[in-house]
Amino acid sequence: RERKNKTKMENMLGLLRLHVIKGVNLAIRDSKSSDPYVIVRMGQQKLRTRVVKKNLNLEWNEDLTLSISDPVLPIKIMVYDRDWFSRDDKMGDAFFHIDSFLEVIRIQNQLGGLPEGTVITKIQASRQNCLSEESKIVWNNGKIVQNIFLKLQNVECGEVELQLEWIDVSGLLSINEHEDVAY
Repeated sequence: RERKNKTKMENMLGLLRLHVIKGVNLAIRDSKSSDPYVIVRMGQQKLRTRVVKKNLNLEWNEDLTLSISDPVLPIKIMVYDRDWFSRDDKMGDAFFHIDSFLEVIRIQNQLGGLPEGTVITKIQASRQNCLSEESKIVWNNGKIVQNIFLKLQNVECGEVELQLEWIDVSGLLSINEHEDVAY
């Protein structure tokens, strides 16, 4: 068991803090409203926000943290309506990839500090992602953050706003991957 955990730690690149900010214009699943919560999945990891009762335009303002070992896996967001006497109803889902975000971190670590508020790159909304608008990766308060507005799929309406922040626990992304590292 200890060996398995050690291998996981060795493979971990860092932690990704997802600040689940809010839901906008979410679908009605009860008589007049919904009791929404968000589930975040990446590989075997599954995290969940609290339920906000009777609200379609709500603020979760909740931090969920994923450990990142396989950066090519998509992050899936699923919104549900909490029902007390039957199965929870689906209120849509979305996904996004963090490869661009991690690439910016690698570049920034090589360049050093940037002026506050610098927009490092922009990711356009397209058919290949669930972005509802352009997403900017910005240098903010000494950290790289990305604000994401996701349009929920498989539902009549709704968006979820997130902010990503990288927590570098290993120093791996500050090393150029193409260099040989001597220990």
